[in-house]
Amino acid sequence: MLTVVLSGLRARWASFLGGFVALALGVGLLATMGLGLSATFHAPERSPQRFASSPVVVQGQDRLTLDVRRGPSTVSVERRLDHPQPVDKDVLRELRARWTVTPSDADRPDSGRPDAVGVDAPAAEVRALVGDRAQVLTGADRVRADPDPERDAAALVALNALLGTSGGVTAFVSVFVVASTFAFAVALRRREFGLLRTAGATPGQIRRLLLAEAAALGVLASAAGCALGALGAPLLARALVDGDLAPGWFAVGGATWPFHAAFWTGVTVALAGAVAASRRAGKVGPTAALREADVDADTLPLGRALLGTGLLLSGLGLLVWTYATEPSALLKRKTYTTLPMLLITGVALLSPLLVRPVARLLRLRGAVGTLVRENSAASVRRTAAVAAPVLVTVALAGTLFGSATSVTRTKGVEAREQTAAEYVVAGDGLKPVTAPPGAVVSATGTTSVFVRDGAETVVKYQARAVADPAAFADVARLPVVAGDLRDLDDRSIVVNEEFERHRVGETVEVWRADGTGPVRLRVAAVLALGTGDNGPYVTRANAPGSAPDRIDARGGGTATVRALEASGGTVRSADAWAAAGHREGGNPQNRLGMILVLGIALVYTVIGLANTLLMATSVRGGELSSLRLAGATRAQILRVVTGEATLAVAIGTLLGLAVTALVLGTLGAGLAALSAPVALALPWGTVGAAAGACATVAVAASALPAWRLTR
Repeated sequence: MLTVVLSGLRARWASFLGGFVALALGVGLLATMGLGLSATFHAPERSPQRFASSPVVVQGQDRLTLDVRRGPSTVSVERRLDHPQPVDKDVLRELRARWTVTPSDADRPDSGRPDAVGVDAPAAEVRALVGDRAQVLTGADRVRADPDPERDAAALVALNALLGTSGGVTAFVSVFVVASTFAFAVALRRREFGLLRTAGATPGQIRRLLLAEAAALGVLASAAGCALGALGAPLLARALVDGDLAPGWFAVGGATWPFHAAFWTGVTVALAGAVAASRRAGKVGPTAALREADVDADTLPLGRALLGTGLLLSGLGLLVWTYATEPSALLKRKTYTTLPMLLITGVALLSPLLVRPVARLLRLRGAVGTLVRENSAASVRRTAAVAAPVLVTVALAGTLFGSATSVTRTKGVEAREQTAAEYVVAGDGLKPVTAPPGAVVSATGTTSVFVRDGAETVVKYQARAVADPAAFADVARLPVVAGDLRDLDDRSIVVNEEFERHRVGETVEVWRADGTGPVRLRVAAVLALGTGDNGPYVTRANAPGSAPDRIDARGGGTATVRALEASGGTVRSADAWAAAGHREGGNPQNRLGMILVLGIALVYTVIGLANTLLMATSVRGGELSSLRLAGATRAQILRVVTGEATLAVAIGTLLGLAVTALVLGTLGAGLAALSAPVALALPWGTVGAAAGACATVAVAASALPAWRLTR
């Protein structure tokens, strides 16, 4: 058996080349992503900066601790505050009375209550004095007093999601391409298997032959892929840093588990891709195999039909379920990145059912057009094998970029519709602006509120602090479903429908951004949920530490513009402000991440197309010779062959657009259910570029062997 396997690999190396390259590339990418992921699990230890010279730091509480119910008992949960609380004045007085207390350079000289101070004293004595009135930080823990101490961890969370998504897409597409390559290669070898069966080979021997070939290919390709991963991981880290997707200190480490995971994943993928094909090859009898060698019959086995139907129904069911139960989840990148994969796989598995009817619907003129149509309809396996990887790429391009662009565009439209301002100023720490005669000026800033969601959870909401409720109610055009914005005051709150208690007149127990509370605020108005940025809103009295970062203004003419310019922020028209804050495709980092995912899919598609068409066209020598004998010219034969490839790419594109339309349609329904504006966008440029690249590769991979065969 081993001799037969090695002889077969040596004799048919060209047909295995595409699968080898695809699998080696997949393992290399998985190893690269795994090494990147391993580097995102732990942020580097930074030395303290703000109090580097102080052995002990006393800082105000930076977390809100509340008891919640967990089954029959209660446990304490912590939620991080936006800013640490000021150190208690009695604590400061006692510390200064005994030791040297050093404020940080960021504290103003006249600051009476800083949020942290350095103390030159033994840590145990400081803890004994402070007790539970503040935090005592020593050693590496002093970095918690630095500005934004969790910035490294937050950067790694986003990077972890990007690399995890890219690794998932790599695994998905590699399994798909390798399985398709094996299935099509087996279909082309039916005559060979028929001869082996005639010579006495059993179905079990045929299956073991194919599995042995897959195992040999998997081991060799996985080993090559691990070597590629070792070379590619440092390049990936450098590219992520250069593209602002990772902090400047990011670098891959020396973890070994990514190599083990990638290698065995590659071997498993190779074997899994050959299992279905080997079972099918083993079931064919000697006579049937020889008789059907050039006829596409039974193009959709029962197992593939059941699997494809199950995946398609599962994808549709999850879309409907998400829309019905949590439509806001449709706007999240995790949902529109992973959920379409079920639909894509289901449609791809069922594509042989769609190839023949779609091809027969075309009305191509002339003898060449007739041959293109009939050959595509008759050779269902070949057409479906070309259309399937195109479907994957086009659907990923449409759903990823289409969903991201639609969500961003909707947020921009929503933001513009929610203000009646002529001008909007944005910036940190804006200076107060006095409204000129005839103008309305409303300043707001970011803050947070903490609310119990039932007895089991404490939720932190990003909120807006309103400086002048009357001006805010005059300028804002929020989607109010109950109540009135004019009723907002220091004893009330504007909530959205996500709150557990969201009826006008009800009271909500709230902890403020600095952890003080609880305070009981009356619900003055209720807003539609929208895309997630609708409220809550409180007054400045319930937003300690909040500084204005946005000013909306209307009326007053040029005097208003001059007044706004004195605020220190960027003055824009409302339209320009909405467009600047919600660029289509999202922020550049997210867009680069999607380009990375799409690039992986496109590379695999190119490999799959080239391999499939090179194999398929290379065995059509007898068919092309018959066309020459029938009077077809060499140019006509080339047009037939390339026309079939182009038609298969077009079918894959149409199927990919169908999946995209389904996903975007559900997204639009979800936006409507959230009372948000529906501003869907199909990225025609991205989809067209992907389809064009596929068509170019398909034409070249079919024309070259056809040119050689018709010499």
